[in-house]
Amino acid sequence: ADAAEKSGRNPQSIRLVAVSKGVSFEKITEVGNCGHQLFGENKVQEAMEKIERLSRDFYRWHFIGHLQKNKVKFVVDQFDLIHSIDSASLAEAVHKKSCEHDTVTSVLIQINVSGEESKFGVDPGNLKKTLQKVFGLRGLRVEGLMTIPPWDPDPENSRTYFSLLRTLRDDMVKLGMDHIALDELSMGMSHDFHVAIEEGATLVRVGTAIFGPRETTG
Repeated sequence: ADAAEKSGRNPQSIRLVAVSKGVSFEKITEVGNCGHQLFGENKVQEAMEKIERLSRDFYRWHFIGHLQKNKVKFVVDQFDLIHSIDSASLAEAVHKKSCEHDTVTSVLIQINVSGEESKFGVDPGNLKKTLQKVFGLRGLRVEGLMTIPPWDPDPENSRTYFSLLRTLRDDMVKLGMDHIALDELSMGMSHDFHVAIEEGATLVRVGTAIFGPRETTG
């Protein structure tokens, strides 16, 4: 809220995703008891165990990790939003499974803004082509973009990448593709979320600043 107000934005326009990878059920419920509902998970198996135990009645779940095609069958109809669609072929796999479940899955397209080989995501120069490929897939609702900038202890060094994602989104919106609104920008983590908010983030993925160091590495 402080970061939003300093940026002249309405805090209600930004959602906090509490990243609960490696976090115990007890800590998640402790945060839930404070009124927070939205949690982000990176690993499919771990996430499914938490969803089964904690349910989706109160808790809302986002999948924010790398999604393999052979795991798509587990995530469709379980998460409110998938942040990490990193290729047209993965989008098509989610679409097909969504159609089997007679549902529509909300997704973000992950962009590799830094061009790092170690990062997943669509090359910014290929985003238009990717969106054109997923345009019309009735099992998907593309709601925006996501990125993970290179790690840097100075959050100001992430600003360029956040700005690039926002500009890329704005350029795609100008194309006027129906059913692809791109309202959401998922960017920013514990150490740089305030900079991401200044650059237009609507979803910030914060784990360590809420839960402390992870208890497991799974």
